Amino acid sequence: MPRVALVGAGRMGRGLAHVFAWGGWQVDLLDTKDRPGADRKALLFDAASEVSRTLHLVADLGLCAPDAVPRLHGRVRYGGRDDLAEALGAADLVMEGVPETREAKAEALGMVSELCGAEAVIASTTSTMLSTELATHVTHPARFLNAHWLNPAYLMPLVEVSPHDGTDPDVRDRLLGWLRDIGKVPVVCKASPGFIVPRIQALAMNEAARMVEEGVASAEDMDIAIRTGFGPRFSVLGLVEFIDWGGVDILHHASRYMVETTGEDRFRAPDIVGQKMAEGATGLHAGRGFHDYANVDRDAYQRDRIRDFVQVLGLRDLLPPPKDT
Repeated sequence: MPRVALVGAGRMGRGLAHVFAWGGWQVDLLDTKDRPGADRKALLFDAASEVSRTLHLVADLGLCAPDAVPRLHGRVRYGGRDDLAEALGAADLVMEGVPETREAKAEALGMVSELCGAEAVIASTTSTMLSTELATHVTHPARFLNAHWLNPAYLMPLVEVSPHDGTDPDVRDRLLGWLRDIGKVPVVCKASPGFIVPRIQALAMNEAARMVEEGVASAEDMDIAIRTGFGPRFSVLGLVEFIDWGGVDILHHASRYMVETTGEDRFRAPDIVGQKMAEGATGLHAGRGFHDYANVDRDAYQRDRIRDFVQVLGLRDLLPPPKDT
């Protein structure tokens, strides 16, 4: 089995212990803080209890047989500072998941660089710091990149992989391959604040809170609108795909209207929307937009998306049957 060392035994480390054990890896979950032995023992006991609990939870939900849980959990070892050298030296992959402070990251990545093997891939799970910044703390930074997981990591499929300019492409590809092999869906993004999902999420959450503040809708109705409208739609169509689906021209005109009526520049469309309009690349109906549909059977593509949409709405019990008249 390949081996991963998870540096940091907090929430993220525990979720990743579940993920990698589930995916067939040997796992070392490591507490790196300098703490009294009794405190470390209690923390690692708590970590083991949480990993066991989430494994039993998914077994109860039918994702594996209950009798598989001890075998899966048996792939995880729990250790402290005394175990770092052995665990890091044997790791194919090291995932750093210590608290989100520059000091903690610098200390952990420096230690990892010193103790792990020369061929090991080193990745930070940071949700805030850029790979360009963190790479400065790594010896031979060509083997380093960020891998941002969405919580709960043991359920959410997406992992946002963010290399820096000096990341070896082979290192990036190895990590992408490992992630796909354990059933995750990795995407690659440049070192940019907020990655992909958190950046979009921040805008959406702030706008929702602002609308409640303005009295546009109650918090309850806002959440119903998202759960029954926004959520199901964008679980089938990506945001950029939906621009093409509805038409780049729709976004262009709607954005202008929102700016004019609210006076808020945050609704202004980016320059790329105007460029698409000028090029006539206005979406699916035009054969090209943000995506190219020249060689796509557009009728079949639309049927497939509608079929997926029906399945999602059916799972949420949001498709009423026809009424007899």
